[in-house]
Amino acid sequence: MEMNLNEKIIAMARDARHSARALRNAKRHKKDKALGFMADAILSRKNEIIKINTKDVSLARQNGLNHAMLDRLTLTEKTISSMVDGLREIAALPDPIGEVPGMWMRPNGLQVGRVRVPLGVIGFIYESRPNVTVDAAALCLKSGNAVLLKGGSEAINSNLILNEILNEAMEEANLPGKSIQVIPSTEHESVGLLLRMDDYVDVIIPRGGEELIRFVNENSRIPVLKHFKGVCHVYVDKYADLNMAQNICFNAKVQRPGVCNAMETMLVHEDIALSFLPGMVKVFQDAGVEIRACGNTLKIIPDLTPARDSDWPAEFLDLVLAVKTVRNMDDALNHIDEYGSNHTESIVTTNYDRAKEFLERVDASAVLVNASTRFNDGFELGLGAEIGINTSKLHAYGPMGLKELTTTKFIIFGTGQIRQ
Repeated sequence: MEMNLNEKIIAMARDARHSARALRNAKRHKKDKALGFMADAILSRKNEIIKINTKDVSLARQNGLNHAMLDRLTLTEKTISSMVDGLREIAALPDPIGEVPGMWMRPNGLQVGRVRVPLGVIGFIYESRPNVTVDAAALCLKSGNAVLLKGGSEAINSNLILNEILNEAMEEANLPGKSIQVIPSTEHESVGLLLRMDDYVDVIIPRGGEELIRFVNENSRIPVLKHFKGVCHVYVDKYADLNMAQNICFNAKVQRPGVCNAMETMLVHEDIALSFLPGMVKVFQDAGVEIRACGNTLKIIPDLTPARDSDWPAEFLDLVLAVKTVRNMDDALNHIDEYGSNHTESIVTTNYDRAKEFLERVDASAVLVNASTRFNDGFELGLGAEIGINTSKLHAYGPMGLKELTTTKFIIFGTGQIRQ
């Protein structure tokens, strides 16, 4: 008798829990071997993967998926090559499992320490981006976790073929194939069902738009690691190198506008606004960026679109940029405090004291000096890819790589001590 959707997800969650028990003690060489098998198989089957992905993209286009989501959905030879490189890089990283961050001796002779262990079973809910299926599976495998993957309906065929390849690689390495499972449903109901599997799933990580993440956060019985949106700022200080500032701001907005670490608001110190803004705005406009400007910016460039109050907290995820001229650094920091999303903030300055103050005062998962916001990314920061960026601070803050997919347990060595 065929199982209904609820029964299927319960069965998958049970299989994941069973697989997690076996995976948590898997040796590094076996996990790395599986990652190598995955990389080889994806490379050898790339034409098949692209062909299946093309069907997803075509259908998504017919259904009116926006440009940013289509960009995330599309797999090309370049993205597949990046997936393969990511797998090999994760294999080359140290295995966090079993690491002992520290030990200490108590007065009674007990030796106390902590050892790094997997979280267990991770429920990962995400939109578009089938390449994330591979990144998430690889990170969970290397960190000893089983994972239930719930991608968007628009990527179902791409995710299923990738799941098939990953499962085969796991079994070839004599590891439990069902430690990586894509939920094979396009029904929205499947997300709600997964969020109620608290008997089997240890943590939920959502990755996608604000609406998805709020739904997950409000309906999950399971702890959620999340970020709602990326409202990222670049502050161009009065001591900025203006050529550097132009390059950084252009890259932060234009290189890939549809991602969470793209700049959404540019803040410019009033002392350099007249010399910086006209050239910077022209470069943006030549690249198709729509500028929404504050009143002081409009005094310098009157023909721009006036910014509305709703533009300052907005995550545009498009070639749209809010621009504000600020009186001083305190003004910039207050704006970031009010409208930022704890994601990524950057300052461009040649003044060491100002850079240091910005680093200390800004509350965000990544704070940069003289660099693009686009660097808040697991791969770029040397984590070997990421499963998401957490802005909720518990239990990790920022890109979630291997160590962020683990926790620690206490280990205690005694010589017969009893508590008095």
